Amino acid sequence: MSDDISTRLGRLSPEIQAIMGVYALYWKLEEAFDCVETDLSHLECHMLIKLDQPKRMGVLAADMLTVPSTITATADGLEKAGLLTRDRDPQDRRAWLLVLTEQGQEMRNMLVSVAGDLFHRASGLDADETAQFARLARKIRDNILKTGIPEGLTK
Repeated sequence: MSDDISTRLGRLSPEIQAIMGVYALYWKLEEAFDCVETDLSHLECHMLIKLDQPKRMGVLAADMLTVPSTITATADGLEKAGLLTRDRDPQDRRAWLLVLTEQGQEMRNMLVSVAGDLFHRASGLDADETAQFARLARKIRDNILKTGIPEGLTK
């Protein structure tokens, strides 16, 4: 039998094919992100990408599926590097907003661009397919959050 791997995998159920595709994409992107030259940790890069606008630390913790203490430690490192500042929230002066500096915004823009390029190379999807995949991935994420965050993401 000389079937190629794509043919063999095509005989599996759509659910199994989807799971295998998501795993393959995840590992390919992990490998590719490790090659991005930056002094930042994965968590610091993740925080910069999530800071598309000033956010309270609690909101950011929820967005990043992590605990507030992790946000505080990560923000400390980014603040020390000059990539963000803490400003009082004008809506509630007791709360703090994390705000990107100009240097932080430049780093975020670079990370978003690199991530997009890496995604397109790894996935092989065009712009329309990427938009469709993004819509489906948001639906999956929303369902997971609604039914309970996986234990591994809360530590």
